[in-house]
Amino acid sequence: MKKKELRIRCWIDIDGVRYFGPGRSELLAHIDEYGSISKAAKSMGMSYKKAWDMVDEMNSRGKKPLVVARKGGDKGGGTELTATGKEMIDRYNKLMARLNVVIQKNSEILKLV
Repeated sequence: MKKKELRIRCWIDIDGVRYFGPGRSELLAHIDEYGSISKAAKSMGMSYKKAWDMVDEMNSRGKKPLVVARKGGDKGGGTELTATGKEMIDRYNKLMARLNVVIQKNSEILKLV
């Protein structure tokens, strides 16, 4: 028997260009966990440049930055999420949870496949 799934992915586009979605949400969560874009990228199997470009794009295209850099010091520099960045992850995760409930309630369509 074939495994059938009904899945959904949700992205936020700005002027027709992808701004935020599952990959960027995961990247921000890893940045929050590790305090480093480099470590976050490595944990996802992504190049540092790609991760940095994604962060830079989110910061420059949104109303407020989602990630900020910390200057070096005794412990060196790093990155951290802003309050907006943390709220973005939280709201995105809540949206995805609600959408997944809708998907589960409508999974009878899979009987036709």
